[in-house]
Order: sequence, then structure tokens, then C-alpha cells
Amino acid sequence: MEIIFLGTGTSQGVPIIAQPEEGCCDLKNKKNWRTRTSIHVVMDGFHFQVDCSPEFRLQCIDNKVEQIDYFLLTHYHSDHIVGMDDLRRFCDLREDKSIPVYGDESSLRRVKEIFPYAINDKPAAPGYPCFKLHDMPQVLETDGGTVTRVTLPHGPFDVYGFIFQEKSSGKKFAYYTDCSAVDGEALELARGSDMVVLDALRKKPHPSHMTIDEATEVAKAIAAPQTYFIHMTYGVDYDQFEEKSPEGINLSYDGLRYVI
Repeated sequence: MEIIFLGTGTSQGVPIIAQPEEGCCDLKNKKNWRTRTSIHVVMDGFHFQVDCSPEFRLQCIDNKVEQIDYFLLTHYHSDHIVGMDDLRRFCDLREDKSIPVYGDESSLRRVKEIFPYAINDKPAAPGYPCFKLHDMPQVLETDGGTVTRVTLPHGPFDVYGFIFQEKSSGKKFAYYTDCSAVDGEALELARGSDMVVLDALRKKPHPSHMTIDEATEVAKAIAAPQTYFIHMTYGVDYDQFEEKSPEGINLSYDGLRYVI
């Protein structure tokens, strides 16, 4: 199993407009230049894309993403969905010229609202995107392995987290972005993962995201061999965090590839 971190940042403050205030990340370090959050997971040769940030096309070019078999939505916020038009090239590469899209009811409804021209049995014209919408089941069974959905709080509403398990190796990966807590079933299902990714927005509290300290406590409770934090603002500096981070807990960065 391979996980490619296409983007690891948030719309809530990006380096190019960051003010030179105390606590701003060092812009000379490339690992502090974060595009909006999305990941790409490969299990037994099958490619799973989670969310489509506004920079999705450039993320694919930078990371040489050349195949998508399944598309999964954590939720319908713009920084996770508006790049979906750029799935058109991946649709064109598939035999039926479409991509299966999985999400909850609210996310699929938003896809229909933003991309009505892509909701067809076949592309509306050559080169157009074509999405086949599906309610995300509790467990999505594929030839590459399983994807289990879990429900996570994101401020006033819920989002999906995903747990990937590769068929051939049994390796397990939990992906929990854009959440304000991880407990109960989500915590239990993540235990035993070979790697975990957790939302960790910033040091200061936020109503919809975990702080660095909150994510650290969750990481310790799950106790995976490796945990990466994701969805950081410009106030989180890569080198400063890495100097003090507990063993096995690190910041992700755009372009990071991790093989389990």
C-alpha cells in the first residue's frame, strides 16, 4: 500500500498571504508551502482518490498521478470538492469513461449542484467528466481491498473518515481529516493501523478541527507505529514541530509518499 499526500494545508491561511507575525511558518522551507488537503491511496494496483482540492490538477502533475479507480469524499466543503472537474482526464482513461464517486447524501447532493453536466450515464461530450454517484457503504469491497467509513464530528455536522485495508498484505491505514474529535467507534477502528493521518489545524482551539495537542493525544491513544498530522495552517512550522514531536508523530507535507 502506498499513500501519496497531494496536499496537506487549509484555506484558513496560506503562506503566500501570511503576515510576518510571530508564529508564522518559515517560508524558505518548501515543506511549509501547503496546497489544500487531499490524498491518493494505492492498494494492490487500484487507485483511490480522497477529495479534490482546488489545486488538484497541479497536485496530480507534481506527483505523477496517472490513474483513479475510485473517488471518495470526506465531506462537501469547497476545499475538498471544487477540484472535481479535473477528474475529466481520469474519466477519459477508463473503459466506461466514468468514475464512481462515493460519499454521504449531503456530499453527493453538492456534487450534483456544482457539476450537473457530469451526472450522466456517459460523458456529455468527449473529454467531459462523468460521475457515477454512490452512497458510501459501511464497508466498500474492492479488488484492491476494503475501505471502511467512520463518522467524525466537524463542528456542527459530521464527515467521513476512511480506513483502508489492502487485500494482499492486510496492511491498514486510517485517514481522519477535518474533524474536531476522534473517539468511540472511530478510535477503536483505527487501532491496529500501520499508519494514521489526523487533522491537526493549529495550536489554538478551533470549533471544527483538532488542535496539535488534541491530535497528539488521539495519536497516543491509537498508538500506530507512524502518525502524520494534516490540514495545518501557516502558523504550524515544519522544522519547529519536528524538533519537539514525539517519536512516530510527524507533520505531513505536500509530495510525501509513504509505503506500508
